[in-house]
Amino acid sequence: MAVTLADIKKLRDMTGAGMMDVKKALEEANGDFEAAKDLLRKRGQAIAAKRSDREASEGCVLAKAGNGFGCIVAVKCETDFVAKNADFVGMVKLILDAAFDNRPADLEALKNLKIANFTVAEIVTERSGVTGEKMELSDYVWIEGAMVDAYNHFGNKLSSIVAADDANADYETVHGINMQVASMAPVALDADHVAQDVKDRELSVAMDKTKQDEINKAVENELRKAGINPAHADSDDHIASNTTKGWLTPEQAEQARQIRATVPAQAEASLNMKKVEMIAQGRLQKFLKESTLVEQQYIMSDSKELVKDVLKQKNVRITDFRRITLNQD
Repeated sequence: MAVTLADIKKLRDMTGAGMMDVKKALEEANGDFEAAKDLLRKRGQAIAAKRSDREASEGCVLAKAGNGFGCIVAVKCETDFVAKNADFVGMVKLILDAAFDNRPADLEALKNLKIANFTVAEIVTERSGVTGEKMELSDYVWIEGAMVDAYNHFGNKLSSIVAADDANADYETVHGINMQVASMAPVALDADHVAQDVKDRELSVAMDKTKQDEINKAVENELRKAGINPAHADSDDHIASNTTKGWLTPEQAEQARQIRATVPAQAEASLNMKKVEMIAQGRLQKFLKESTLVEQQYIMSDSKELVKDVLKQKNVRITDFRRITLNQD
């Protein structure tokens, strides 16, 4: 039986499988769509197993909330074509509903959760087999609260959930805060909720950056004292090219190289560590202000109010939130 292009497109849209795989399955199944789907599934599972080391960077993220509980599920795949496939999205919704109804404790528990006669992990493997792409249930998070709101961003690549301590809290405010979480990606509710290892890491980065800034300033000052424009001597390559252009004399070029070779070590040895620590602490506080939910400017306000001020005005207290995205923040 001849297989038409329309048949191939129809089965490809149904399964998300590759064009040539679909064509071959239809030919072997004599145009029988169900038999062709079975062939794709059986072959695809073996193909998917071989692709276990491939990168799965696309996928679908969905959230659901109600009755004091909210959760987010993310399933990854290899291509955007499969991620947008109705059957793939339907599978993610099925897993999300199961997670919402059964409230598994963690990702591993969700993978082992049964839907009908199959575990969630088996369901993902089967769908991977149909498409021939690597798939993985990559993320599952949940929160509880008197009121829990879920937000799914257009495109199924970003979801967030937010909990408030009052079931009668102003819904528009809670939902607005949820959109804040989705948009601004806070690392914690407030400074007290930022993990100590995160603070330590940010302070360490701030210390290193401040030290380097102070060393760079010392180098620039020495260059200026020598009558050399620091912008003309900020690297060996620039010194060479700016000498060729006539912006530096050969003598200035040699002097600039000497300054760049000796001043950094001298500057580092004489750093004012109290000053460095003070500047680094300021940078840490800036990070905490920009990266904690209550200290951020509220995106739904035109008057640049802080989230904490909006919450106070509306008498709303946010107790927890989670956010999952497949996009790069």
